[in-house]
Amino acid sequence: MPTLDIPVKPNLQKALDLKPCSAFALPAPKPLKLQVPGGGTIKAVNDLSQGIPNDCTMGFNLMLQLGPLLGALDCPLKILALLEPLISVITDLPKPPTPAVLKKITKAAEALAPCFLAVTPVGMFPVVKDILCLIRAVLLCVLQQIKSIRDLMQGLSLRLEEAVGNDDLLAQLQCAQDNADNAVTNMTQAIEPITALLVVVGPLLKIAQLPEIKLEIEGSPKGAEGLTKVVDTLQAVVDTIDEVLGPVCV
Repeated sequence: MPTLDIPVKPNLQKALDLKPCSAFALPAPKPLKLQVPGGGTIKAVNDLSQGIPNDCTMGFNLMLQLGPLLGALDCPLKILALLEPLISVITDLPKPPTPAVLKKITKAAEALAPCFLAVTPVGMFPVVKDILCLIRAVLLCVLQQIKSIRDLMQGLSLRLEEAVGNDDLLAQLQCAQDNADNAVTNMTQAIEPITALLVVVGPLLKIAQLPEIKLEIEGSPKGAEGLTKVVDTLQAVVDTIDEVLGPVCV
């Protein structure tokens, strides 16, 4: 088939011309890493759940890792600051420590003093309070979703009974039922980390002189009745946290 060239203005021709592939190429994010005290490093992770990685997302990922790490290093660094002059005293024995070394030890000990509160009920309570309030907030979120799935299942059960004899409607309702079952599985999996976290928090609760809090889901919940039992169990944990802490989380 013959072609016909139609002359166009240069500006229009420039707009119609296909740009090279390099103009649409996605820039690869630069690898980011930070050196932390002690010689170790932390590296930014490509979080694909946040979309295509770029320099911005890599930077934020590294910042999210850095914050908790620096917080956890606060007391260990103060311990090292105290050990350094103490070791110098030991290595110089039997010579008495110099006034400069004694001053350094005193200053480091004063800085370390607040860290000892961490193993007392008074010092541990704020830590435990924040963790339990976080668990409570997550449980309320999960509760809301499980209640929605339970209500959906109850409605589907009634409609399935009414749809007997209507194959097309039955197929649609069964598909919705299967999706609800999958949602239940996902919700059950979301509860497992909360259960594990409560186990880890157990020793901290003892230090804070607070009662142990457990979350146990028996088996895999089946149908709306099984979800109701899960709702009751999760609500009981929320109520227990409220009893232990009072209204501080509200």
